[in-house]
Amino acid sequence: MFDLYQLFVSVVLGIVQGISEWLPISSKTQIIIVSTELMHISFQQAYAFGLFMEIGTILAAVIYFRKELYTLIMVLIGRAHGEDRRLFNFVLISTAVTGIIAVPLYLIVDKISGGYNIGIPMILLGLILFGDALLIRHSRSKYAIDKNRKQLSNIGIKEYILVGIAQGLAALPGVSRSGATTSTMLLLNMEANEAFRLSFLDMIFATTAAVFVTLIFSGGSVHTAVADVGIYGLLVSIVIATIVSLFLIDFLLNMAKKSKIVYFIAALGFIALIGGIIITFFPLGFSAG
Repeated sequence: MFDLYQLFVSVVLGIVQGISEWLPISSKTQIIIVSTELMHISFQQAYAFGLFMEIGTILAAVIYFRKELYTLIMVLIGRAHGEDRRLFNFVLISTAVTGIIAVPLYLIVDKISGGYNIGIPMILLGLILFGDALLIRHSRSKYAIDKNRKQLSNIGIKEYILVGIAQGLAALPGVSRSGATTSTMLLLNMEANEAFRLSFLDMIFATTAAVFVTLIFSGGSVHTAVADVGIYGLLVSIVIATIVSLFLIDFLLNMAKKSKIVYFIAALGFIALIGGIIITFFPLGFSAG
């Protein structure tokens, strides 16, 4: 029976997933925190459920980037070339590298019996975000005289691999996928709006693969978590995550074109840093085991 408490949990999970997937604050971490507190499930169950919950954000990305996905299909059947081929190569190589890195990490974390505190990666992420904010500010201040900021057309296989490695490391709880990939591309001297666009598009393939990996290796944990929230609750969460994601993707991509993103990313860094400190020094059951 789908009761009011399950509805409440479903709505909260959907909102949290829809917001945190696109912000550099690790959606897995936020879902782990919320689900362990509201659903009283174990770290392993919450970790698996957090990856499975990304179905809603995948749907949102597919809807938002439908034109780019159509382009990738055209490349696949040999009917598009040039810049479209570059985008295809970027997605293909970075996703393949992501899988090589992420699957072993996922299997390791899924078997952790204690000692992993998700606050540490959040602290590190907060510091990285502050650095990103300074980097973007420096880039924006020089843009009028320095037009060497990179776009997709200016990067190659080496950069694709580095982005894939960063995305693979996001399999670790506490590590933000969007934060890791955008930070890497910013460090590679890419324009902020291009870094966010490629990061969001790339997540479709990496995250879809992550959902299947979760079902294959942690189906029992996912089943337990879904049983707690209910099938209708899961559907509510996915729909809400999709709707929230669509608004947030558009907002962030527009923000990435403006100088105000410097303050926005700095604020996110502060949130991640404070959150990581709280979880590290005042743990509330978020550690594995």
